Amino acid sequence: MGGRPFADRVDAGRALAARLLRDGVVSPEEEVVVLGLPRGGVVVAAEVAAALGGLLDVLLVRKVGLPIQPELAMGAIAAVGDEIETVRQENVLITAGVDDETFEAARAQEVAELRRRAEAYRDGRPPVPLEGRHVVVVDDGLATGATMRAAIAALRRRQPARITVAVPVGSPTACRTVAAGVDEVVCLWAPPDFAAVGQGYRNFRPTTDDEVRAALTGARPASAGSAGASDAG
Repeated sequence: MGGRPFADRVDAGRALAARLLRDGVVSPEEEVVVLGLPRGGVVVAAEVAAALGGLLDVLLVRKVGLPIQPELAMGAIAAVGDEIETVRQENVLITAGVDDETFEAARAQEVAELRRRAEAYRDGRPPVPLEGRHVVVVDDGLATGATMRAAIAALRRRQPARITVAVPVGSPTACRTVAAGVDEVVCLWAPPDFAAVGQGYRNFRPTTDDEVRAALTGARPASAGSAGASDAG
């Protein structure tokens, strides 16, 4: 495998579904809701939902990146419905010397983008009801875990019966941090030398809005197998 266990997000999603069934995290008779984090996580989630026979939806989340290093999360926001949940990465904020005004300005930009994506991806479709259901939250990977923790905080407002986080690759530290807030975390590959989510994929090009929409409506994106760069935080 050349050190990279997954060919692409489609391959990762199928492997993730197989593990969830094999380990009994999800039973074949159980109706689950699979929520994908945009963009790349939705492509993974579509494969998981198809294999599990679950309902697929999107959980809107945005990383709030450092102004001088946007790929590094200093926080994250997420929405299930109209409420916005915010998670701050205090260690990153302190180390980078980011003040509250700077954080709030960056957060406001991401809120605007989150609202745009909600309109673009849902196309008028209402969210899938989550109350009392087993919800499997899927991303293409966990780096800092900030976006996933924001997603979980927003999700809890909908009172699911059980929350499972499922990712193909992640930082061991992020996986442990996220595990504290959910019923179970399934991570297929958490290398001790983790540096970035992309190191788990042989093909990791950016996922487009069109690919997300296609996945959510049940159509296989033409380039899903080559979809790439992550919003994972």
